[in-house]
Amino acid sequence: MKNRPEELLAVGILGTSKLGDRIEMLLKRGRDFSPRASLGRVAVTAIALLAITLVGARAPRWIAFAQQQAPRPSFEVASIKPDDSSDPRFFIGFQPGGRFNANAPLKMLISVAYDVQNHQIAGGPNWLESARFNIEAKPESAMPPPGPAFQTQMRLMLQSMLEDRFKLALHRETREEQVYDLVVAKGGSKLKKATETQKKNQQGMGIRRGQLNGSAAPIVMLANTLSQQLGRPVIDKTGLTATYDFSLTYTPEPGQGGGFGPPGPDAPPPPDPNGPSIFTALQEQLGLRLESAKGPVDVLVIDHAEKPDAN
Repeated sequence: MKNRPEELLAVGILGTSKLGDRIEMLLKRGRDFSPRASLGRVAVTAIALLAITLVGARAPRWIAFAQQQAPRPSFEVASIKPDDSSDPRFFIGFQPGGRFNANAPLKMLISVAYDVQNHQIAGGPNWLESARFNIEAKPESAMPPPGPAFQTQMRLMLQSMLEDRFKLALHRETREEQVYDLVVAKGGSKLKKATETQKKNQQGMGIRRGQLNGSAAPIVMLANTLSQQLGRPVIDKTGLTATYDFSLTYTPEPGQGGGFGPPGPDAPPPPDPNGPSIFTALQEQLGLRLESAKGPVDVLVIDHAEKPDAN
């Protein structure tokens, strides 16, 4: 049977015997020791072993606490300006080398930074979804190549920026909610994996009303975007771990994909009213399917946020 890390730590200190076995060994019949000194020695030994056991049990927690206190990576410089245009399009992109650019509301930035879906965010100021910001930032240190480690470090840097520039403060809660599970459809995935050349270009999601375009995007990014369109958390259960290029075209239901605002001068034509629903489009175009479910959902509750000074 495989030992847990905390069990291995205890074994490394005490060996394979239990504390009770150690004490019993000291009291075992036939053992030659002085009656006067034995009781004190046994007591001291038992106390010492108990202390070591407690240290062993708590050590992983101390290690975890120390890791949590380690400073997070941050952007070397970040330019943040309010976006007052009427263009309904928004974008969040991670570029190779760690550059970050976005035109998005704070709620979407929080969603990406903390790897949660849009509807897992509660509370906050009344401009959380309506006010948009143009952001350009670059890292203060070298970044790993595109992949899971890259995504994690980018999220940590984005968290640091939000807490510093937006004065963001939040806490987590768990709530039982209706969700969608994103799974691979019966016929299999129709997604096209991004090539190495494509991965070196900008990664992200382009969003227009009735259209989602992925560029070397992981499935979790698609799930988060679907959540924003459907008004319900979407949980990635596809098991797909690569990054993909895709285009999803559908006809939104009334009220679906809120927060786009009025069309801009360069906005594309409205979706075909006779086109497929987002559920049908996912299955026919990407080979994915949404299943209704219910379960515990991590929720970020916004305690405080401020609009940053433009720079």
